[in-house]
Amino acid sequence: MIRTEALDRLPVRTAVPALERALDDRGVAVLCAPPGTGKTTLVPLVLAGLTGDGPVRRVVVAEPRRIAARAAARRMAWLLGERPGGRVGFTVRGERVVGPDTVVEVVTTGVLLQRLQRDQELAGVDVVIIDECHERHLDADTVAAFLLDVREAIRPDLRLVAASATTDAEGWARLLGDAPVVEAEGVSYPVEVVWAPPARPVKPPHGMRVDPALLTHVAATVRRALGEREGDVLCFLPGVGEIARVAGQLAGVDAEVLQVHGRAPAAVQDAVLAGSSGVRRVVLATSVAESSLTVPGVRVVVDSGLAREPRTDHARGLSALTTVRASQAAGRQRAGRAGREAAGAVYRCWDRAEDGRLARFPAPEIKVADLAAFALQAACWGDPEASSLALLDPPPAGAMAAAREVLGAIGAVDAAGRVTGRGVRMSRLGLHPRLARALLDGAAEVGARRAAEVVALLSEEPPREYGDDLAAALRTARRGQDGYAGRWKQGVRRLSNQVDGAGSGTGKSPGTGAGAVPGTGAGSRSGSGAGAAPGTSAGSGSGEGRSDDAVVGLVAALAFPERVARARGEGAFLMVSGTGAELGDSSRLRSAPWLAVAVADRPAHAASARVRLAAVVDEGTALLAAGRLRVRGEEVRWADGDVVARSVDRVGAVELAVRPLKQPDPELVRGALVEGLEREGLGLLRWSRDSEQLRLRLAFLHRVVGAPWPDVSDGALLADPGAWLEPELSRARRRADLGRIDAGQALRRLLPWATGEAVRLDELAPERIEVPSGSRIRIEYGGEQPVLAVKLQELFGLAETPRVAGVPVLVHLLSPAGRPAAVTADLASFWQDGYKAVRAELRGRYPKHPWPEDPATVPATRYTSARLKRS
Repeated sequence: MIRTEALDRLPVRTAVPALERALDDRGVAVLCAPPGTGKTTLVPLVLAGLTGDGPVRRVVVAEPRRIAARAAARRMAWLLGERPGGRVGFTVRGERVVGPDTVVEVVTTGVLLQRLQRDQELAGVDVVIIDECHERHLDADTVAAFLLDVREAIRPDLRLVAASATTDAEGWARLLGDAPVVEAEGVSYPVEVVWAPPARPVKPPHGMRVDPALLTHVAATVRRALGEREGDVLCFLPGVGEIARVAGQLAGVDAEVLQVHGRAPAAVQDAVLAGSSGVRRVVLATSVAESSLTVPGVRVVVDSGLAREPRTDHARGLSALTTVRASQAAGRQRAGRAGREAAGAVYRCWDRAEDGRLARFPAPEIKVADLAAFALQAACWGDPEASSLALLDPPPAGAMAAAREVLGAIGAVDAAGRVTGRGVRMSRLGLHPRLARALLDGAAEVGARRAAEVVALLSEEPPREYGDDLAAALRTARRGQDGYAGRWKQGVRRLSNQVDGAGSGTGKSPGTGAGAVPGTGAGSRSGSGAGAAPGTSAGSGSGEGRSDDAVVGLVAALAFPERVARARGEGAFLMVSGTGAELGDSSRLRSAPWLAVAVADRPAHAASARVRLAAVVDEGTALLAAGRLRVRGEEVRWADGDVVARSVDRVGAVELAVRPLKQPDPELVRGALVEGLEREGLGLLRWSRDSEQLRLRLAFLHRVVGAPWPDVSDGALLADPGAWLEPELSRARRRADLGRIDAGQALRRLLPWATGEAVRLDELAPERIEVPSGSRIRIEYGGEQPVLAVKLQELFGLAETPRVAGVPVLVHLLSPAGRPAAVTADLASFWQDGYKAVRAELRGRYPKHPWPEDPATVPATRYTSARLKRS
C-alpha cells in the first residue's frame, strides 16, 4: 500500500508541477532541492507515474555512490509499500535487484556509463535523473555529456533531469541548453554552529596522512557533543582508516558506535539508515553521508573539516587519493545533516577565521583525476579527443595526453586514438584500463581465476593491517572473514566470470603503460627491446606451478609497468618511470631485487615516492611487463656538465648494462652540445668584451631598427644554433671545445650581408664616438638607451646630444676623477640649466681643471688647465 501521508509530507512535492511542465516543454530541466526534501525519492516516483494518474514511464536514477543507490531504491520501495525488486529496483557493481515489473531503477553513474556504451539509445527508458550532480564526479559529468549527445542525435524524446542539492545550477542549465531551473523549498531547521578548534596547532594533512592529534581532538569533540546535546551524532572523517582510529578512541562511550563508508557491509549501511532502535548512536562516516542519504535521529554533526580527493602526478605516473580541507559547500552540506528532522548543532573542528579561507566548492574531478578511464570512454563513444562532448569543464590537455599515451601503450586505442576491439572489451570490464589490461593479459598467462584474485586486490586497496606485501595480502584475503575479504571474494567471482574461458581476447599485447616511447628521446638511436609480450607464450595460461608471489608480481607489473622498480640499496628503489621509491623500515620487501609497485604516493617536498603496496618480481618478469620501455642503443647526452656517450641497455630509467662509446655518432654529439647550451646557457662559449659589446649593439639595432638586424636573445640564438655556430659546433666533441668558439666571430655570421646592410653596423651602432676633445669614447648598449660616459670637460662646445640610429644617447658626465657628476639626454638643457650647479660644486674640488662660466667658448680638453697652457 502506498504511504500517501509520507509522500505528502515531502517538501519537493510543491515543485513537481513546475518540473513536469518544464519536461513537457523542453525535455530537460535542472532541479534544485535542499537535502531532505524528497528530490531523490518522490520525484522519480512521480515522473514514473507511480503516485498518481499520469502515464507510466521508465525512469533511471543515477547516483554517485553505491550506498546512495541502494538507500534511494529501498526508500522508494518503502513509500510504495513494496520491497526492492518490484516496481523499484537498483543495480550497482556486483549487485542487481530488479524484476519484470521494475519501472524505476536506481543505478550508479558507472553502471549507467556501461549501459550507454552498450546501448546508446537506452531503449525503453523515458527519463534519466542525474542526482547530486553538484558533486562534480567525473562519471556524472561524462554521463551527462553522453546523454546530451543521445538526445541530440537519436533520442530527442528522452527526458533529462539534473538534480542538485545546491542552488549553484547556472552552469548545468547552460550545459543542458538553457534548461529551466526548478527550485524546491526545503523545511530548514536551525543549526547552531559551534567552533571547536584543537587547543594546540595540528599538522596539516598531506598525502593520506592525518595528524593523530587531530583525530584525538575529533574523538574528544564527539564525547563533548554527547554530553552537551540530545540525539544521535554524525561525525565526518576523510577515510576508513581515520574512522577506525576514532572508533577505537570512543570505546566506552554510552552510545552505539557505527561506521559508514563505501566499503562497509550492506547490512551495516542498512542498519544505520534504518534509524535507532532506542539506543543513542554515534555514526562515523566519510563524505558518502554528505548528500543523498538521510541518517534518522541525527541532531548533532561533528565535522573534522577534511575530505579525500583524487590527485594525479602525471609526470611520475602516480595516482592516489589525497587528504584535503573540505570546501565551504561541503561544510554546509555536512552541517545541514543536523537539521534534517529538527533543530540541531554542528561542531566544526577548526577555527572560525579559517573558514573564509576554504575553497568555495570541491575541485571538479575532471580537473584533478587520472583521465585514462574517461579517455577510454570518450574513445568508445567515438570522440577520442573529447572535443565535442558537452562538459562543464574541459579535460586538461596534459592529463588527456597522458591518458591517451597509457591507452595506446596497452592497446586500447590505435595510433589515431580510435578505440580498438581490445579497448572496447576493456571498457566493459568496469575497471580502470590499467587493471583491465592486467586482467586480460594476466588471464592468458596464469589463468582467469588467479589473475582476477590479484586484480580484485588492486581494485580496492586492502586495509593497512594487511601490510605492504601484495602476495601476503592475497593470502590474508583468501582466509579472511572480515568485510574486505568478503567484498574481495565477490569481486574475484565477478572478474573471473568475465574472462574465464575467453583468454585475453587478443593474440598480442602491447606490453606497457605510460612512459617514454623507445627511440624518441633526444640523443637516442636504438632498436626496440626484446622479450615476449604477455599473452603470447606457448603455455596454457593456467598458472600451474607458479607461486602466489610470482603470479601477484606478474599481474601487478602488467597493471603498472612504469612502476616496476629495481633496488638501489637500503630499502630504496628506482622505478622505470624515473621516480625514486622507498619502503618502510619494517617492510619485508626491503631485500627484494625488483618490485612491482602497486600503490605509492609522494609526500609533499619528498624526493621519492613512499611504497604502500608492492610485490616481488624477478628481472625476467620486470622486463616482460615493461618491454615497450626497453631501449638498446647509443645514448649521447649532456650530463654532469659535459657530453656523455654510452652504449646503454635500459628499461625506462633503470639501466641494465652500460659501456662507454669511443666513437659516438657526430649528429648525436652535436645534439648533446646543443642540449648543454640550452641547459647551461651561452656562457659555455668564449665571450670577450668586444664579443659582448657586439651582441649588445645588434640587440639595440634589432629593437630600434628591426629587420634585417637579427634577434640575438638567448631564445633566438638557441632556436637555430646552426645559423651562427657552424662549422665549429659540428667539429666540437666536448665542453672544452665549446669554450674555444669565439662568440663574436660567430655572431658576425648573422649580420645582413646579403642585403649589404652589414657594412652599416659601425655607422648605425658605432662601438665608439669621437667627442670634441678628440677622444674616442666607448658606447655602452646594455640599457634602454645607449650610454656615453665621458669627462665633462671633453664635451665643451658640444651643444646637441649625440644620437645613435636616431636615438639620443644618455650622457653620463664625469668629474675629472671619473665619478658621475650629472646624467642627461639633453646636453643643450644641461649647459643652460645644470652646468652652473655642477661647476659651483666641483671647481673647488678640482681647481686644476678648467671650469669656464660659458663652456661653449672654451675648447674641449682631456687635460688640466696647466697642461693646456703649456701646449
